Amino acid sequence: MKNKKLITALCGAAIGFVNGLLGAGGGMLAVPLLKKYGFSQKAAQQNAIAIILPVTAVSAGIYLYKDYVNLTDSFSYLPTGFLGAITATLLMKKFSNKWLKRIFAFFMLYAGVRLLLK
Repeated sequence: MKNKKLITALCGAAIGFVNGLLGAGGGMLAVPLLKKYGFSQKAAQQNAIAIILPVTAVSAGIYLYKDYVNLTDSFSYLPTGFLGAITATLLMKKFSNKWLKRIFAFFMLYAGVRLLLK
């Protein structure tokens, strides 16, 4: 039991570190880790969002406090971002775990290839 708590703490630290350093990617790390501990694809993705929200809020707060970002630059993305999040959340129940895994893998591969080629 002690070992599982340590692994969980290390995974949380890694998720926060990757998310804070890269501005994204914490969820990409969280989903496979949650699946490793028995979550279904759907549950892993849903819980990853719940993990990433407070982690991202902390990172964003520090970035704002340090004047690393201008919050008004992101305002134009928020309305459609919210709309996309609502739509995807409502549609998620219609996808099987198999298809969610494929979609997740596609985006991971796409992002990796895109980064390597730029």
